[in-house]
Amino acid sequence: MADGITLSSSTRQNLLSLQNTTSLIGRTQECLATGLKVNNAIDDALAFFKARNLNSRASDLSTIKNAIANGISTIKAAVLGLETIESVLKQMKALTQSAISSPESATRAKLASQFNELRSQVDNLAEDAHYNGYNLLKNTTGAFVGGADHLTVKFNERVDNNTVNELVVSGLKIADFKTILGASAVATGSGAKVWGQTGTAAILAITSAVRAIDSALVTVRQAAQNFGTNSAQLQIRIDFTTNLINTLRGGAAALVNADLNEESANLLSLQTRQELGTTSLSIAQKSEQSILRLF
Repeated sequence: MADGITLSSSTRQNLLSLQNTTSLIGRTQECLATGLKVNNAIDDALAFFKARNLNSRASDLSTIKNAIANGISTIKAAVLGLETIESVLKQMKALTQSAISSPESATRAKLASQFNELRSQVDNLAEDAHYNGYNLLKNTTGAFVGGADHLTVKFNERVDNNTVNELVVSGLKIADFKTILGASAVATGSGAKVWGQTGTAAILAITSAVRAIDSALVTVRQAAQNFGTNSAQLQIRIDFTTNLINTLRGGAAALVNADLNEESANLLSLQTRQELGTTSLSIAQKSEQSILRLF
């Protein structure tokens, strides 16, 4: 029994070349199937781990981007509430003007009642202007104690307190609440009776209501302007974060993604090389058979 099969140098060289070509074909087919030229750390450890780090940061920033978007929606809910409250305050002011010009005490009393109904809507609007558990107009518990909620929006994924970049959006303060809600206080209780009186007492009470409404309108408009500025800042940041995410993912793709046109050309070239290698191996075998015929 023979100890082994001895191959000629040319045959062995052709076999090694075919094995190498077959291995390259398999790798090229994997690149075409996955779309990646670096599928694992074995292919290119440096590119693989760099791409992983870039994609990880992009994923973290995507979460932050969603939080920023929620922050914008929270502010929009507050601004919508303020705009509606402003509309109600304008209606209340129109009632005061009608009351001043009305000579009949009964009519003024009815206007005071309508005034109070609108005032209750101001309170309800402030309480309903919440989004995702935050209310920048009124505390989510429905109370004014401690002022409205504060919204903190982070801009980066770092956890070091010295490097965290964030925006804190402050809700309305207690003084702001009192200004807005105090706009109709003079029409409630005994104030409503004053509206129904004759003489200067009624005019003074109604005039006081007008001043309170004007003060409330200033507070509402200033708050809406501040929230609008915060919303614009968040929008700028979300646009930046979106572009940064795309840049990170693009950089990761450049490190590991395959050029499909190039890989397709490589596959065709390797298949041709494989056919030529098979032909060369066949020629080498035939040469050896010719030598054996001499014996």
